[in-house]
Amino acid sequence: MAHPPLRRRRRIAAVAATLGMAWLVVPLATAPAAHAAVTHVANPFVGATPYLNPDYVKEVTTQSTADGGTLGAAEGKVAGYQTAIWMDHIGAIAGDSTHLGLQAQLDDAVAAGDNLFEVVIYDLPGRDCAALASNGEIPATAAGLTEYESQYIDPITAILGNSKYANIRIAAIIEPDSLPNAVTNQSKAACQTATPYYETGVEYTLNKLHAIPNVYDYLDIGHSGWLGWSSNMSPAAQEFAKVAKATTAGFASVDGFVSDTANTTPLDEPFLPNSTLQVGGNPLDSAKFYQYNPEFDEHHYDEDMHAALVAQGFPSSVGMIVDTSRNGWGGSARPTALNSTPTTVDAYVAANKVDQRPFRGDWCNVNGAGIGARPQAQPYGSSDPIIAFIWVKPPGESDGDYPTATHTHGDPHCDPNGTQTDGNGGTYPTDAIPGYDVPAGQWFAAQFQQLVGNAYPTLGASSGGDTTPPSVPTGLTVTGTTSSSVSLSWTASTDNVGVTAYNVYRGGTKVATVTSGTTYTDTGLTASTGYSYTVTAQDAAGNVSAASAAVTATTAASSGGGTGGGTGGGTGGGSSGCTAAYTISSDWGSGFNANVTVTNTGTAATTGWKVTWTFGGNQTVSNMWNATDTQSGAGVTATNMSYNGAIAAGGNTSFGFGATYSGSNAVPTLTCTAS
Repeated sequence: MAHPPLRRRRRIAAVAATLGMAWLVVPLATAPAAHAAVTHVANPFVGATPYLNPDYVKEVTTQSTADGGTLGAAEGKVAGYQTAIWMDHIGAIAGDSTHLGLQAQLDDAVAAGDNLFEVVIYDLPGRDCAALASNGEIPATAAGLTEYESQYIDPITAILGNSKYANIRIAAIIEPDSLPNAVTNQSKAACQTATPYYETGVEYTLNKLHAIPNVYDYLDIGHSGWLGWSSNMSPAAQEFAKVAKATTAGFASVDGFVSDTANTTPLDEPFLPNSTLQVGGNPLDSAKFYQYNPEFDEHHYDEDMHAALVAQGFPSSVGMIVDTSRNGWGGSARPTALNSTPTTVDAYVAANKVDQRPFRGDWCNVNGAGIGARPQAQPYGSSDPIIAFIWVKPPGESDGDYPTATHTHGDPHCDPNGTQTDGNGGTYPTDAIPGYDVPAGQWFAAQFQQLVGNAYPTLGASSGGDTTPPSVPTGLTVTGTTSSSVSLSWTASTDNVGVTAYNVYRGGTKVATVTSGTTYTDTGLTASTGYSYTVTAQDAAGNVSAASAAVTATTAASSGGGTGGGTGGGTGGGSSGCTAAYTISSDWGSGFNANVTVTNTGTAATTGWKVTWTFGGNQTVSNMWNATDTQSGAGVTATNMSYNGAIAAGGNTSFGFGATYSGSNAVPTLTCTAS
């Protein structure tokens, strides 16, 4: 995304001058040419000129003027980045004495010549059913649904649909936390009651917004610490598909999905790229902090959720967005190198994770958080499903207050002295910033100071910032293989400031961040299996190059029986044209998750495949993704989906499932048959 045009720079400079900020300089960009006729583009963030909310600019500049010095200079830089405008109550549509209404904001965007506008649709009946800090104004009743549709959505769409805004790309972030609550919090009476209104309300919203050609609809998908378990991810994808299919336009009514809204889950865990890495005989995802959730960060989560959504019928072009406004986790507590000495998973995770929360469920005014990557289109290149980083939650605005003896409103999760539980007997502090009780949406000066101080990449005092990505890595070469590893090397990229890391991808999934050198060895692989790799380069400002040319490698044949990875694995027995490798990725005693990799061992592409096995105990498959399953007694058959039946010679695909059991959980022998 581009920086503000000249007219916007003048308007912000005027605010700065009013506040005595002679030093505030906002990056320049040439004024955009007249916009073409309305075209619904694939990625509205590419080549766009972002609109800056003057209400937020004023909050930032007031704070940065008061703080002054080095901190104030860094704070002032935040004013130059776009944040979303929240329609979090009906009154926000018209605005008030301190906040512009929706129409006034759009008129301002037209006057400035900006063509990217981000708005949050957030007022469902029974909103925020699993918490209290952001409860809405509309009850979860039939009358409440009518109020939501007629007094909230209809006025919003009437404004957005005005022809004078037709050349503005309007990205609508639709109802944070709503449909994820419909998946995971049905044990709560409030969520049970609210879910039908969530589904019908979102369906109505999609129908109204999709009818406006320059509006782009993005549904909220929570974050990796919420829906990352396969037992949550697959049902969530089904829930999103259910709502989309109920709309008039079906899947076409959804342009994409947004994760980490107003949350602090890191974009990447650079020193924990492999959730199945064994430490002390256990996989990393078995650590208390992760609780067998294999999705450690938003990057992996969004890519895997994208695959789950496509499996449910969404087109592969559907885009994923990450809210990076508060997930940077910089500052002195951030690890700078891998510490491989701990011998237990809990110690290893604690030493190497950038997420400094004591409990992954902490979410309210989190202590120690920092501003994350700057808003950017195509951060991982045009071929990655993540199409943009944006700032949905304006940094410095509170998540919520907490109840006291004289103040009954609020959420205990926001109480710095409060605790919460993980559902497995563990008790943790809320980790809210101590000493404050600031209502949701109000300016929280101490939080803003902390977010700026802990920003990653850092926020310097200079204007402009680095927006140039490194050159594309070249010369990617396979330098060696074993039965379980592939070694790679590549030529160093160049950058106008400096390259800080390389991201290594196996088949489109990031497996490592290399912070020193230009080599990497990928381990824990399956024998006699083909793998494809690409590499991207990134700099300190978070700019990422496009991906390198891909290389392929085939691991050597195993000298012994295949054992897979994770906590248990095995390869197929008899087969015809393919093999199947089975890996238990997590096992909690009464249930487990497993992944199966299907490899084409023939000389021509397959048109379909089938994997069969017989469990040795009472294992029962509860859900399967990327394959169709049938189970009769102990026997299971998994058959390809329409989109993954074709496997190139030497190539592979994978599917996974969750299952329950009691007693033993031995790895079965698999048979694979290709057609």
